[in-house]
Amino acid sequence: MQLRIKVWLEPMKKNLALYFLSFSILALALSILMSNGDTAKIQANEAFRQYYRIFALSMPKNLSFAGQKVPLTDYDVIERYDRELLTNVYWQSQTLLMIKRANRYFPVIEPILKANGIPDDFKYIALAESGLQHVVSPANAAGFWQFLDKTGRRYGLEVNEEIDERYHIEKASIAACQYFKDAYNQLGDWSLVAASYNMGIDGVKRQLQNQGMTNYYELYLNTETARYLFRIMAIKEICDKPDMYGFYLLQEDKYTPLKTIKVKADLSINNLALWAKSNYVNYKILKLLNPWLRKPSLNIAPGKIYYIDLPKDRILQSPLGKFVVADTLPLVQTNLPERLDPKPNNEIE
Repeated sequence: MQLRIKVWLEPMKKNLALYFLSFSILALALSILMSNGDTAKIQANEAFRQYYRIFALSMPKNLSFAGQKVPLTDYDVIERYDRELLTNVYWQSQTLLMIKRANRYFPVIEPILKANGIPDDFKYIALAESGLQHVVSPANAAGFWQFLDKTGRRYGLEVNEEIDERYHIEKASIAACQYFKDAYNQLGDWSLVAASYNMGIDGVKRQLQNQGMTNYYELYLNTETARYLFRIMAIKEICDKPDMYGFYLLQEDKYTPLKTIKVKADLSINNLALWAKSNYVNYKILKLLNPWLRKPSLNIAPGKIYYIDLPKDRILQSPLGKFVVADTLPLVQTNLPERLDPKPNNEIE
């Protein structure tokens, strides 16, 4: 009996030994993998601590807006500025895009501000308001300067289903200048004028009266308006000195200004897409250059004139180039095939 049991146990011992050896090898392999994983994790953590840095930003000794000195001895003032500078420096993608777009659109805005006697620093309001994009706010403010429809109309902009000049950079910039002049006549201080662009002229006047103060920096304001001017100043600082804050751009990295000729439109255009195609561009380019055109057609009342931008290089290289005078082209000199196809495509926006 003992011999039989011994014979029966021998294969089992061999199998148990094999199982134990296999388990040991597996455990060793897992141990090595875990050890390697721990080592990689340790190395990654060390590299993170060695190379990753987030720096506090030095505060300026002097700061001004529209020629007026900012009281940096007030701890609340310096901390509000610090917040906006940090927010915009470390929101790298948005700030980088703003610097690029500013190179394209500031040359349009700057001479309009100058011609209207508005300080140059006010161009940064458009940058802070919209990032120089034709966006629409939750309150339905639109365009670079973020006009509400009723405010736009008050300052001379045409706003309806077919035409919305809040999206017309030149006309909207002129309207913004009219607002700034109106605000300055009532408030007498450029910092308060900038604040009023956020909370309204009456809102600023009410706070000045209620608190018995005379300037923006002494007012207790709602959070949005309290941050507003400091955001503008922070954006100005970064745009003026981008390399100081880690933004390195070659001139070729910035978006180039758009060169256009203006078509003097005094007749209705029933199909803008067809008209654009017949004049060596396409509907996409037409809409990008003229975002104020809100419908696929343009109905012009007798005596009314609009100027439609078309790309200068394409027009000058086309047969239309010979009709261009002082970067202006009469509509009657363009191809007008819409007279043959008066129905615009309703699917085009």
